[in-house]
Amino acid sequence: MKLLNRSALSVKPTQAFVDWINSLESEGEGSEDLALEDVNQESTVYLIPEMDTREALDGFVSERWLDVLESELRAWEEDTRHWPEPMDKALFERFLTVEHSYLAVDLDDEAPLEVCEVDDELLADLD
Repeated sequence: MKLLNRSALSVKPTQAFVDWINSLESEGEGSEDLALEDVNQESTVYLIPEMDTREALDGFVSERWLDVLESELRAWEEDTRHWPEPMDKALFERFLTVEHSYLAVDLDDEAPLEVCEVDDELLADLD
């Protein structure tokens, strides 16, 4: 095990987020709406700088909430014209539940950590 010099944010969509997903143009007639349980099976974890106080975490989230929100929206819809408006912190708080972990531990004793820059195309390829 390796202790990483990071904390983590686990981000899960709320029912409001799922309602927005379901409001997007359906892929065909007869397609069923997604349920919150379906969407929450694939939550995202963001590694962040080490945080040891709630104030530090709140400050970090206040600076980066838009990056997280855009990443989560892009996972479901690449065309920003279909994104909800206004893109503000109230939308972030309505659409996402954020849980904080002070420690991040790597349980993989074999494969070394690899780093690559994430861009919009890479995120779209993960879908």
